[in-house]
Amino acid sequence: MPSADKQPQTLYDKVFSDHIVNQQEDGTVLLYIDRHLVHEVTSPQAFEGLKNAGRKVRRPDCTLATTDHNVPTTPRKNFKNVADFVKEEDSRLQCMTLEDNVKEYGLTYFGLGSANQGIVHIIGPEQGFTLPGTTVVCGDSHTSTHGAFGALAWGIGTSEVEHVLATQCLITKKSKNMRIQVDGKLAPGVSSKDIILHIIGKIGTAGGTGAVIEYCGSAIRALSMEARMSVCNMSVEAGARAGLIAPDQITFDYLKGRPLAPQVDSAEWKKAIKYWSSLPSDPEAKYDIEVFIDAKDISPTVTWGTSPQDVVPITGVVPGPDDFSDKAKKQSCERALEYMGLTAGTKMEDIEVDKVFLGSCTNSRIEDLRAAAKIVEGKKVASNIKRAMVVPGSGNIKNQAEKEGLDKIFIDAGFEWREAGCSMCLGMNPDILSPRERCASTSNRNFEGRQGAKGRTHLMSPVMAAAAAVTGKLTDVRKLTDDATPQKSSPKLEISEHVDDYTDEEDLDRINDLPHDSNGGTNDHAPPAKGSSGLPKFTTWKGIAAPLDRSNVDTDAIIPKQFLKTIKRTGLGSALFHPLRFKEDGSEDPDFVLNKEPYRKAKILVVTGPNFGCGSSREHAPWALNDFGIRCVIAPSYADIFFNNTFKNGMLPLIMPDETALNKIADEARAGKEIEVDLVNQVIKSDSGDELAKFDVEEFRKHCLIEGLDDIGLTMQLDEKISKFEDRRTLDTPWLDGSGYLAKWRKTGKKNAPGQPVKVEAAPVPKTNRGEPLEDPTDW
Repeated sequence: MPSADKQPQTLYDKVFSDHIVNQQEDGTVLLYIDRHLVHEVTSPQAFEGLKNAGRKVRRPDCTLATTDHNVPTTPRKNFKNVADFVKEEDSRLQCMTLEDNVKEYGLTYFGLGSANQGIVHIIGPEQGFTLPGTTVVCGDSHTSTHGAFGALAWGIGTSEVEHVLATQCLITKKSKNMRIQVDGKLAPGVSSKDIILHIIGKIGTAGGTGAVIEYCGSAIRALSMEARMSVCNMSVEAGARAGLIAPDQITFDYLKGRPLAPQVDSAEWKKAIKYWSSLPSDPEAKYDIEVFIDAKDISPTVTWGTSPQDVVPITGVVPGPDDFSDKAKKQSCERALEYMGLTAGTKMEDIEVDKVFLGSCTNSRIEDLRAAAKIVEGKKVASNIKRAMVVPGSGNIKNQAEKEGLDKIFIDAGFEWREAGCSMCLGMNPDILSPRERCASTSNRNFEGRQGAKGRTHLMSPVMAAAAAVTGKLTDVRKLTDDATPQKSSPKLEISEHVDDYTDEEDLDRINDLPHDSNGGTNDHAPPAKGSSGLPKFTTWKGIAAPLDRSNVDTDAIIPKQFLKTIKRTGLGSALFHPLRFKEDGSEDPDFVLNKEPYRKAKILVVTGPNFGCGSSREHAPWALNDFGIRCVIAPSYADIFFNNTFKNGMLPLIMPDETALNKIADEARAGKEIEVDLVNQVIKSDSGDELAKFDVEEFRKHCLIEGLDDIGLTMQLDEKISKFEDRRTLDTPWLDGSGYLAKWRKTGKKNAPGQPVKVEAAPVPKTNRGEPLEDPTDW
């Protein structure tokens, strides 16, 4: 029970307050980041920024890198190096750039030659790098996965990747608290994937916008850790900043023996358990939004359209425009049916598929593979299935599955057994759909072109994908077995001791070494900082405004994944809205607004539908807009990550919830007129100078835009505060300090011979008040 003088707190409240380094009067917070995951797609520009500014990586010991997004999943038995193995030039460049960067900055790295390599959100928990009560970030929207441990985990853009590398902090504001409670017992055949698809169908892809979701209730508590990760993974598909589940004994049991978790029964472990056990929400804690769901209402669920909210039970039918009362939803339904090649009223179980994909950071864990193998054992992939793939989430999962004979079950049935990687989830690699091929997929997004240009994706659970593979069409798995409920993991994975691809002893020593100070320290291999790089100032912005009458415009539509294979921030303007601007033959679509005059020179985008920028955390979306010449977007609402990313690039995303005012602005745009955005006075004017609308913007963001201030430079002014926070953190949570692959060990030449491992003991921990600032907050 909370004390009388202390307000009851949610799980989110507790973790957030425990990481505040500095707080301003307007609520802007400098938040400390415990764990940073890095991959090849969203990091090259961040490291380039560090080099250009002469900055260091502040905490190499809190950073873990791997390649996953665009790596081939072909056999690696003869793997020698990335340069020879990765055939696509742009993918090879990204992978090699990451290798160069981890060498230069001394970061722990799991490359393609390591059994520990895998999808970034699979290997973090697998290694014990993800721990309860931590803050976890990655340049990938599905970082929300790690919230299953009671960690505050969210996706960030590349500018924020650079910010964390340089300062181990982020500038942010607190989100709303949202609770989704699922009570009751799941029916046979219903899994965690069905829970989250059902939730998204109920609240929509913008239902969690501006909030952090806590999942609770008896149905959630009964889930294994791997099932909980699947639920939290798709929180971003519901528009949420993050998703959380309170840690409990199931969490603690999962973490036992993980390489980067505290050693079981040590003083660190006992203290960690005590802290982790204090994290669940207080009974009297208040939530801003609450949703209650009865588990008996959840069936095996599949998507029919081009958004994760387009779901129906497998026993249902494809809906039509007349099933929706909202005009925008009617239009979205029409577009989705045309893209998916479906007719309203068609039974979902009558839809044939061409390919089956079992993988992704949502569903490629050992439990997922066991459950799917149980369905296909003794059966064959249907004759109409062109390709069925199983892509384990990590090398360790692949090895474990092979020990259990799961690979043989899949291969005998006619599946391809692949190496670890993101694979067909986003099609940045050779694993893609051909135009108009239909796929039963265990991934997380069914956006247009997500798995390949013009490809059609139906999201579902692993057992449902397995059922589709052996029947050749979408199928209710309950018709194939009376027991399709996934079993909890047993035995545990065996984790490889191999760290990376390098054979050079000097490289290995540098990557595995712990810094010799108490809090992990900064990277000694990088040059000293030269100062802030700054941004172009934004005071007023005037130009042609292009109208875009669409809702839920996702980042795959803004900039498709085939253009993400770059190590620069520039040159993406020509690919902006590529699926909408260009036809299949590469010619311009004359009906799309940016292909018309005067909008070819648009400097402002006016979007009349909500939830602009939903989907991936890729900062390439604002880069593409900026490169095209659009520095201001006006819309009724935005996806959280995209909204943040625009500010980091000196752009202004204006929220205009007033429909009347928005239509007034859009009318000016439709007339081909210029409009002026005056940030200083917070007003939008017509070409003739008449006021069209006023707008609100956070004071701190406004100040940074007007002055062209660089977040990293601002944060570095608080270096002393950050250092004091790290000192206290070392005393409070010593298990979070460490370096390299084994956080409990380090090589040193002081007391022992060089290379001799020395155990790092936990320091005695004085009590501190949760969330109490180190000093009185000061302005940046």
